[in-house]
Amino acid sequence: MLIRDPVHGDVRLGAVEAAVLDAPEVQRLRGIRQLGTAYLVYPGCTHSRFEHSLGACHVAHRLCENLRRRGRAIDARDEECIGAAALLHDVTHAPFGHTLEDERCLFPRHDKGSRMSRLLAGSLGDLLARLGCRAEVEAVLGVRGTAPAWMSQIVSSTIDADLLDYLRRDSYYAGVAQTYDDRLFSYFAVEADQLVLLMSKHGMERPDARSETVQLLRLRYFLTERIYYHHTKVAAGAMVSKAVELAQEHGALAEDELLGLDDAGLLHRLAALPHPDRPDPRIVRLVQALARRELFKRGYVLSALTVPAAERRALVERYHADRRRRGEAEARIAAALGCDAGEVIVYCPALTVMKEAAVLAHLPGGVRRLNASESGGLSEIAALEERYAQLWRFYVFVPKEHVARTADVARELFGFASEHRAQA
Repeated sequence: MLIRDPVHGDVRLGAVEAAVLDAPEVQRLRGIRQLGTAYLVYPGCTHSRFEHSLGACHVAHRLCENLRRRGRAIDARDEECIGAAALLHDVTHAPFGHTLEDERCLFPRHDKGSRMSRLLAGSLGDLLARLGCRAEVEAVLGVRGTAPAWMSQIVSSTIDADLLDYLRRDSYYAGVAQTYDDRLFSYFAVEADQLVLLMSKHGMERPDARSETVQLLRLRYFLTERIYYHHTKVAAGAMVSKAVELAQEHGALAEDELLGLDDAGLLHRLAALPHPDRPDPRIVRLVQALARRELFKRGYVLSALTVPAAERRALVERYHADRRRRGEAEARIAAALGCDAGEVIVYCPALTVMKEAAVLAHLPGGVRRLNASESGGLSEIAALEERYAQLWRFYVFVPKEHVARTADVARELFGFASEHRAQA
């Protein structure tokens, strides 16, 4: 099968991959936007997790091709199983998943726990069994059994097929002129069963490998700053998560139900809860406001620039994963503002860590994590990690009519003055 992709050009799929691509569970990903609510900031960002999964499969093949050039024997069956696993790596993704899972902790992460195991226990697993690759694909995905580490790392690690597709794809659809050089693919190798970046040669550091790797991490930082953490995208995503929280008060939207929904399906379901004839007006307001792009505003903002590390950790401990304490804070702010608690969103993400900087690299002296202190001389990496950590933001989002008073009310509760002041 040959498919034309706007980012990578022609993408070729083998028979196994083509059959996996047509599975209903994979086709559902056509309706899940890769970047959630980013389209409300960057109108072009309507690309889907289906497109991304197809791209990750293509990149996985490119990595296999370059590993062969370095002498790694990879038979066609193993490569197609890697490609099938890349197609499936996001199949358990919920609509607006990163907001619901990572940022607001309403559900476990899509790539953790038993979600993939449960999905592969059904018709998707039966399909893989008929194709004769179920055990191998499950092993590469880390569901059951063991695969060579490098095979799994092509699909999911630090710098992997997932990252190398979405950085290029997200840049393209956002319309920002940033990418990485294809030379990066030539630096991948397998050593001691691990996928590594070759950053030394003849005992000396390779400046070209260093600069290309640093450029990739700079791109990761740039997209995080400009797109992934854009405050308007975050506010819109927080409104979706608030609607889901309110729906869960009615006993609706369990984790498994999300796997049968796409973005539009989730919003439609929310607007009809708890009953189509008696929808919750708080949820309806949020869903309708999203449709009209009447988004909540920043009433209170803290950042890593003014909140010391210990206090940041304390805020995360109190308000990130602890829904009860977060809800209590929202209720107190709402009472002071004279509004409903459904109109206040305390948004406290986890501390930001650039996991890609921990990629395994062959440096002078051996294989180490790129950001390990003993790697030495890679000051650019440490600087990027520090800048990345400083992207952390703590927000209180409210409707625009309550913005003016929110900073003072939240200061009393959280103990810090807001860094953002609404314009009069």
